[in-house]
Amino acid sequence: MISSFFGKTKPINYIVLAIFLFLFYFSNVFLGLREQKINDVIPFELLTFVVLLLGIFIINQMVRTEKITDFNSYTILFFVLLVTAFSENLQLKNAIFTNFFLLLALWRLLSIKSIRNVKHKIFDASLLIAVASLFYDWALVFLLLVFVVINLYDRKTFKNWLVPMVGVATIFILTFTILKVNGSLDFFREHYKFSLGIFKTDSFFEVLNVKALIYILFALAVAFVVFLRLRNVGGGKLLQLRVIFLAFVLGVFITLLTPADESPVLITFFPASVFMANYFEAIKKAKHREAILIICTVLSLLLFVLQMNH
Repeated sequence: MISSFFGKTKPINYIVLAIFLFLFYFSNVFLGLREQKINDVIPFELLTFVVLLLGIFIINQMVRTEKITDFNSYTILFFVLLVTAFSENLQLKNAIFTNFFLLLALWRLLSIKSIRNVKHKIFDASLLIAVASLFYDWALVFLLLVFVVINLYDRKTFKNWLVPMVGVATIFILTFTILKVNGSLDFFREHYKFSLGIFKTDSFFEVLNVKALIYILFALAVAFVVFLRLRNVGGGKLLQLRVIFLAFVLGVFITLLTPADESPVLITFFPASVFMANYFEAIKKAKHREAILIICTVLSLLLFVLQMNH
């Protein structure tokens, strides 16, 4: 029943997931209130929720237009389940905004496969990554993805290799101008510290908790299986999945460089959801699909409840 419902790409799928996410997001908000008044937090929480919801809409459009998966809603379903399972990440507002801009950047990079308006797309992606870095400094690492995509699709055009620097410079110049007017130039020194969290802690679990570690290992295993199944297919989809896998690896890298309580593991959810959806699509038996989705949903809800009682 669940698998057949989300096996289509109808607006009702997005609406159901939006309602589901709304309930869990604001349950997390209200249960997390301490001395703060509801009226003080609601405006910003609404803005953050809208950004998160727009992120899901972007994911839905991206997988459809770039044909990363078949025509279904499994990717956004797995994304919402991961958000619910890692509800503690909803407290990290910077992670939500970073994820939003990285999704837009990744969409622009994946669309380069058409080899049309390549320079514009490279500029847009680089600019969006620079904006994302205003929330998490290490998001700049995703510029590596831009150069990988240039190498894959249009490496012979020399100007393409210079465009990312122009995109980043544009955002930094605009930001510098705004900060100069406001007298807040200390932002650059205080924000872009590029701390090495994993090398400054006594325990590995200070930068990655057990739940996140299990999730990352599981996602890597699923990606490995998907690549094994597609190794004989080749073509554009395999190339795009490699780009998405690199995005996952870079997301994990950033996660490892931040303490566990500040870890933006949210930025790895889209790539992981894509591989989960591709793996799920290959399951032929409807009963097996249904059982897997029920288990994933129950597990996600259970992790949410446990986090609320933590």
